This record gives sequence, C-alpha cells and structure tokens, in this order.
Amino acid sequence: MGEFINSKFFVPAIVIAVALAAFFGCCFTIDPGYQGVVTTLGKLSESQYDPGLHFKFPVISRVDKFDVRTKKIEGTANTYTSDIQSSEIKFNVTYNVKRDNVRNLYRNVGIMYEDIEIKPKIYDAIKDVIGSWQAQELVSNRDSARTQVLAKLAKKINKKYFENITFEILGIDYSDNFENSIEAKVVAEQKAQEAVNVTKQIEEKAKQKVITAEAEAKAMEITANALLKNQQLIKYEAVKKWDGKYPQVVGGNSNMLIGLGDLNK
Repeated sequence: MGEFINSKFFVPAIVIAVALAAFFGCCFTIDPGYQGVVTTLGKLSESQYDPGLHFKFPVISRVDKFDVRTKKIEGTANTYTSDIQSSEIKFNVTYNVKRDNVRNLYRNVGIMYEDIEIKPKIYDAIKDVIGSWQAQELVSNRDSARTQVLAKLAKKINKKYFENITFEILGIDYSDNFENSIEAKVVAEQKAQEAVNVTKQIEEKAKQKVITAEAEAKAMEITANALLKNQQLIKYEAVKKWDGKYPQVVGGNSNMLIGLGDLNK
C-alpha cells in the first residue's frame, strides 16, 4: 500500500518537474542595454531580440547576448616614431555596437567581434600615426596625433556595426635615456633663451646710454650756440648792471686798498 501511494505521487512529481524544466528551458530574458540572437541547431534566427522575456526551443537552441551600451577599451601600444624612438602609447577607446544590426554583426563577424574587428584596427591606426611623428614633436602635438588616429579609426572600423567612436591618448612614454636627453635639451634651450634675454637687456641699456649721451651733447651744443650768438646781449646786460665804479684792487700789503677810480684823478 505504501509503495502504491509513493508511486502515485512520485510519477506526477516527475512529470511536473520535467514540464517545469521544459518551460524554463524554453524561456530566456534579455536585459536592458543588450540585444540577443538565437541559433537553433546552428541556424541563426531571422530576427534579433530586444530586452524582455522570449521563448526558444529547449536544449537545441542557443542565446547570445550583445552589449549595446557604450563600451570602453583601455590598452597600451608599443610602437616607433619616425626617428626610430621606441614609444609606449597608453590609450582609451569608446564605442557602441549599433543596436539595429546586431544579427548581421553576429552572422558576419561573430561574438568575438571586439578581438576581430576593433582591437587590431586600433593598434594599426596608432602605429600608422605615431610612425609619422618625431618623438619630441609628438609630445607637444599629442592632440593632433589623437585627431589623426581617430580619423583613421573612422575609416578602418566598419560603420555598419559600430558608432560613436572616440579615442584618447592617456600617456606617451619613451626610454629613460631619451626622456633624459629631451629634458637636457629643454634645459639648454631655456638657458640659451635666458642668455638671449640678458643680451637684449644689455643692448637696451647701452642704447639708452647712447641716447642719453646724445641728448646731453645736443643740449650742450644748443647752449654753446646760444651763448655764441648772444655775446652782444651778454655785454649789454653786464653794462646795464654796472654801477659806474671800477673794481677795487687789493695789493700785496693788506693795508693798501687802491680804487681804480682814484688812479684817474
């Protein structure tokens, strides 16, 4: 009797469990920010799946999900400049998978699209651009190099599948010897410029002295000419101021004072 009761409940329980497993095996969900594709026995479904609850064949169907939110790739590219300096370029790339074309991306490129379609083209673009710059010029023209890399990425990366591509250079590193040589060159240039500035200051002071001397000489010349041209005026002014008395002459003897006027008497 006990065995009959156990079998009576056991069989339905198995049936229910199988049914639930089949039901949940048929269900799948796509989270917000993702798109899904389904393959059944290796055949790709005719449509892609938006966020929400969906159904598929259990066991024989597979669901792959594509993140269509903004994705970021950070990495380092080791390459050479045009003057054969080894450089390490730290970069940051962001992009979006086009939401409406996920199915074709899966069919033509695959789920590993980033390693196939994105990263190799990033490194190619960086090497192309960095190889056209001399090392020292690259340091002061980083934004120009960034713009050039971005332009190449826009041409290399397939616009059918990807959009909103950005590129940033986070850092440029060279060998220690080269960086030391750059620093020494910058210091030398600064000192040379300081010397030029000092020379200009000395030259300017010398010019000021010449200008001052010329002005003083000119003033003296004007004064001398004025005095020369006005000798009669000077004599006239002296006569006007004479009181009619001759100057007194003091002899060797301190007690003798002779007036020139007395000699005329």
